[in-house]
Amino acid sequence: MAVPRNAVPRLSRRRVLRGAGALALGAAVGPAVSGCGAGADDGVGADGRVTIELWHGQADTAKAALKRLVADFERAHPRIRVDMGGGVLADAMLQKITAALASGAYPDIAYVFGSDLANVARSPQTVDLTDSVGSARTPWKNYWPSAREAVTLNGRVRASPAVLDALAVVCNRKLFRQAGIPLPEAGWSWDDFTETARKLTDRGAGRFGTGWPGTGDEDTVWRIWPLLWDLGGDFMGEDGRSVGFAGQGARALGVVRDLARDKSVYIDPKPGSEQMYQVFQSGRMGMVVTGPWQLPDIRQAKVDYAVVPLPSFSGKPVTISGPDTWTVFDNGEARAEAARTFVNWLARPEQDVRWDAEAGSLPLSRAAEAKPAWREHSADVEGLAVFTKALETARVRPAHPAYPQVSQALGQAITSVLLGRSTPAAAMRSCAEEADAALLIPR
Repeated sequence: MAVPRNAVPRLSRRRVLRGAGALALGAAVGPAVSGCGAGADDGVGADGRVTIELWHGQADTAKAALKRLVADFERAHPRIRVDMGGGVLADAMLQKITAALASGAYPDIAYVFGSDLANVARSPQTVDLTDSVGSARTPWKNYWPSAREAVTLNGRVRASPAVLDALAVVCNRKLFRQAGIPLPEAGWSWDDFTETARKLTDRGAGRFGTGWPGTGDEDTVWRIWPLLWDLGGDFMGEDGRSVGFAGQGARALGVVRDLARDKSVYIDPKPGSEQMYQVFQSGRMGMVVTGPWQLPDIRQAKVDYAVVPLPSFSGKPVTISGPDTWTVFDNGEARAEAARTFVNWLARPEQDVRWDAEAGSLPLSRAAEAKPAWREHSADVEGLAVFTKALETARVRPAHPAYPQVSQALGQAITSVLLGRSTPAAAMRSCAEEADAALLIPR
């Protein structure tokens, strides 16, 4: 059943994007304590039921949706009980898991950001799911490529996809009409984007063409990756010892420079981008680059909006997806098997559609997208189909232990250009030097 227009829930996602938090994890999980986790027993009760502990990371509506799914799972699997009582919100999960792995008292399943998985999976207590996903009801190849890539490290599946999103541009139709310019269409360029932002800007009225997070965190960084990829850049160079975007970075940062030069960009000074979104929802910003998680708030604010794909340099569609994961930990075979059963059940199209519609995500697989319930929900939510279509060409940030340090260097480069403190070329030189040094650290 589709979620009613006035009841589409909010999922706060990209306060959640801070991949740089993984900086401290490597040292903590490398020598992880072996043995049992959340309990000293194998989780099998006197009645034969296995209890697994889930650190779900969700709040409010998403937590309630997951609680309903857990109740349905337990009815269908009477010999497995899922304890949702522990853990913390997703923003603090990395720190919590770091401490848990170091102490040897960890859950059976945790909600881990995709950008943190490479570091978490270094722990020997992380369960390899390669074999179990191959036998799950949702065929592995039916997942969107970005969902598969996000959980695959060195050819092995180290987690199950939990949520999926993609970036696109949400436009305020009213402000476009007032500026006398047409809405963008698929295939537009980054030059079109900066020119449109300039035309939408009215400094006297306090109106901005667009916005960009300005704290230098992962929320700042992940928006630049589509530009780098489109120009032929990549995380790692062919030599395996340096970044693969140094040559493309200056041109990508040129888009940031143009927005800052024209004063057409609202630079959000606080983590989470919430002020940027408030400016858009109040009718003082013409375009915002965001994901499907923001649509509920935009609709609640009664903004007359449209969603269009990201611009590109090449004319080819490109975007970024930010999948997060259900990561399974080893507390003995009985509990590990029960945990695998649960995450595989969650990923089945029947459950996935419910979770996506209620928690503000996109379908993990093409099979879920084809479900009538998702089709109905997508038809009811303006622009949702654009985000789903973008998954066909979406890429993900690399699952590499050095990603947090590289992201930190890239975030500093973007911020320095946004604030007019550096040129694109100089900022990229500094970024590449710092990032290359991080890649040389043995891991």
